[in-house]
Order: sequence, then C-alpha cells, then structure tokens
Amino acid sequence: MIHDETHQTQVPRFHTVGVGAGPANLSLAALFGSATAESIALFDRQPGPGWHNTLLHSGVRMQTSWLKDLVSMVDPRHELTFLNYLVTTGRMFALLNAQFDVMPRMEYVRYLTWAARRIPNIHYGVTVDSISLGKQGFTLHSDGRELAHAEHLVLGLGSRPVIPDGFAGLPHERGFIADDLTGRLDAMRADRDAPVAVVGGGQTGIEAVMRLVGQGFTRILWFGRRLWMETIDDSPCANDVYRPAHIESLQKLSPETRRSVIKRLDPTGDALTPGAMRALYQANYDGLLDLGRYPVTLMPGRDVTSAVLEGADVVLRCRTAEHEEEHRVRYVVIATGRENTPIPFDDDLRERVDWGEDGEVIVESDFSVRWKGMNGHQIYALNRARLSMGLTDANLTLLPVRAAIVLNSMFKREVFAVADELCPVDWG
Repeated sequence: MIHDETHQTQVPRFHTVGVGAGPANLSLAALFGSATAESIALFDRQPGPGWHNTLLHSGVRMQTSWLKDLVSMVDPRHELTFLNYLVTTGRMFALLNAQFDVMPRMEYVRYLTWAARRIPNIHYGVTVDSISLGKQGFTLHSDGRELAHAEHLVLGLGSRPVIPDGFAGLPHERGFIADDLTGRLDAMRADRDAPVAVVGGGQTGIEAVMRLVGQGFTRILWFGRRLWMETIDDSPCANDVYRPAHIESLQKLSPETRRSVIKRLDPTGDALTPGAMRALYQANYDGLLDLGRYPVTLMPGRDVTSAVLEGADVVLRCRTAEHEEEHRVRYVVIATGRENTPIPFDDDLRERVDWGEDGEVIVESDFSVRWKGMNGHQIYALNRARLSMGLTDANLTLLPVRAAIVLNSMFKREVFAVADELCPVDWG
C-alpha cells in the first residue's frame, strides 16, 4: 500500500523501518510478513514506486532473469512473484510470445510498482533528514519533525550519479548526467549532426548512446577507460559467482585477499550486456549503410580528465596510455558511475558506528552494521557491502536471499532456509 506522505499527529512506532523503497527494501518488506506479525514501514524520497525511472528508455533490457524477482528464490509460493504479476495482470501470453531473451526494464519497473501497491506502509515523497537513537529506539526525522520510531533499522538508500571534478564547470545545457538525457533531447534535436560525447563505458553509457542513435544523432563519440568496451561474462561458471555458496566462500578470506578477488570478478557484473553491444553494432552498421559512415565512434582506453566550454564547443581532454588528446563536441552526456547515497545518521549515531577505510559502514556476514551500544537494536545495510559480500551486494540477482539472511538474523531463527546445494564449484 502506497502513501504519498505522512501526516500523523502521534509519531507511529514500527518493529522495523527501512530508509529507501527500492528493490532491496521491497524484497525485505515483501518477505517480512512470513517472519512475524510485527510491522515494517518504508520511507522513500521519490514521489512513487520505480527504479532508475529517468534511465527508462524503450528497448532497454534487464541484466538478470525474471526468476530473480523480489521473493521467488526463497519463497516461490509468495503472492508477489513475477509469475503471479504476469498472470494477475493478464500479461503472461503477450510477454511469452514476444520471445524476449531478457526482460524489458520497463516491465521490471511495472512489476515493482505492482508489488509496492500490495505491501503495507510504504511512504513515498518523504525525505529522511536524520536518524537518531534514543529511548524509543531509532527515530527518523523529516523536515524538522519526528517521522517514526522503530526497534530496528534497514538502510536501502541506493546510489546517486558521480560527476567528476573535471566536468563541474560545464553549464547544464551542455554537460549533464545520463539521467537527464531524456529531458534534454528536445533542446538538442536541432544539433543532431553535431558531435555529442558520451563519457562512461558502462551499461548506462551504452544505453545513452543507443538513445541518441534512436533519436537520429549522427556523430556520437563514446568514451570508456577500459581497453575495450567489455561485455559481461555470462558463462555458467561466471554465474556461479552469484550464488550464496560463493558469498559464503568470500567470508573465509582475509579482507585484503577478498578485495583482490572481488576486483578480479568485475567482468561478471560490471560490464555491458552482450545484447546491448550487439544492438549497438547493428545500429551502427545500419548507420553506415544509410550515411556512408558510422554514427558512433567507440573511444576505449581514454580517461577523460576535463571538459571545458570554449566558444560554441565543449573541449574534452583525454589521457591515453601514451599520449593526450582533445576532442570538440557540442554536448557531453556524463555516465561515469554511481556512488552510495550518504547515510543520514545524526552526529551521536555516526560516532557509534564503525567505519571502514573506504568510508563505508562495516557490514557483517548477516548484513548487520557493526556499531556500539546496540542494546538489542540492529542496523542492517543493503547495497553497501561490495568489499565484503562481493558483486551480488549491489546486484538484483540475490535480493530475496539477502532479505532472508537479514530476517533470519533479526529474528534469531531460521525463518527462511538459505540453502545452496548442488553447486559444481569448490571455491576453496
């Protein structure tokens, strides 16, 4: 059940509150009722359900199977499975007969919206300004008032785009993040034959490139740091990395070894979908047939260090392995990655929390945060433990497994069995 804002005169009390109502906390809230009759509430600053809505373009696909929804991996009989969504909304045959290799991202967002409307106590349009700890347990504060009290806290704050320092001086109409591309297209259409740069060799970058190609832009430069525009390793053994058995194996390693292993696993998740790369190459070849040249030039191996407005052009300065380059373009689309949204702890709670060398909270194997003075209260952090839990932490693949681990920890019993049997890989 969705609430657009909260206007209680008496501060409500919940067993658990979640800050953020993205896929991670939605999965937790969906499974919460199987663990207890207690209440959970989610608070999110977004106006309504969604998932990177500003990056939704026609033709954009998911990177995970439809079986990896909010609940199926631990409770396939749950009412909020993706399969039940298809049946109850009458979409089953239409989607099956469309023969998608992977789910359209728009369909996934529709599924999240459908699920959110069936989960009680989700409050949208509410910004949590600070979180404090007192006699009432945790208290969420918003706009100068107390929003809710709770015994336990789950952080699912998500991420925000990163804008490198070298781009900071660009006027917004000439340089903007990929999230703003759709809103900028009308103003850009008169310049469809002018050069446009997309900076960032990841999935968001290629989706921005495809969006520009689809809108008729004919001179697109796509910059990435890696030596080639690398696609995801989707082989069977690579997919075994995204199993509970592998997460368990990571916990046996020293922190230094674990960080090294996780970094070497980047190609299994932090790369481009093969389908997107294939679509780009086919669109580029269609452009060659039509224009006599490629509309997209791939520029791998470039570290774009600055973007400066000079007259009518934006000048990009790049560093390669052996020399420096300059490129003049009309617009720059910035797709240089994302960073964790800061946690709004108040000063006292921030002092109690243990922080790692990377400036992030230290997350244990049950996704609990290490902190002092718990007194029976727990803080859990989702999507903030990449260096301890691996690439799956910020990935949709194991959402219900992670939620199950949190609930088992929170209620100190096995609410859900988290079993990973028949794994052919011995991770050592």
